[in-house]
Amino acid sequence: MSLISKEIGDFTVQAFQDNKFKTIKKDDVLGKWAVFFFYPADFTFVCPTELEELADKYKEFQKIGCEIYSVSCDTHFVHKAWHDTSERIKKIEYPMLADPTHALAEDFEVYIEEDGLAERGSFIVNPEGKIVAYEVTAGNVGRNADELFRRVQASQFVAEHGDEVCPANWKPGAETLKPSLDLVGQI
Repeated sequence: MSLISKEIGDFTVQAFQDNKFKTIKKDDVLGKWAVFFFYPADFTFVCPTELEELADKYKEFQKIGCEIYSVSCDTHFVHKAWHDTSERIKKIEYPMLADPTHALAEDFEVYIEEDGLAERGSFIVNPEGKIVAYEVTAGNVGRNADELFRRVQASQFVAEHGDEVCPANWKPGAETLKPSLDLVGQI
């Protein structure tokens, strides 16, 4: 079953951000675009490369009104320990959500019960709290922050211009398509 248009569930979790612990709730997410970036676990191999790439692009996400929330089933204490010991993770300014009860991973349907970990899942959530795009990949395949950023921009564009769609590799300023029932038979 697709998660497109699914409203994210209510949640309250602990997070590590700006070298302190804080609480993040669903209400904190609403009203702006968000990316929930699930990864298997702290102190692993592929995860820090992805999280560092997102950290390097974080200011660009913020400029387009999008918050990043990285999420693993670790506690906020483990997030802090990883931050304190990893040069890559020290770059992170976005909230690192702790999901030790796997409530978020289950809500986004990325929880691997037998491992107690989350799949690598990237979810774009609109200001109303609904999933508008997502991708789940195998644990041994890293994701691309530039492509995720492009998909957020495209999602924002189609939300604002409902009669237009974005073709493959679309970037702001490029041509869009205006679907027409007259053209359906020609496609």
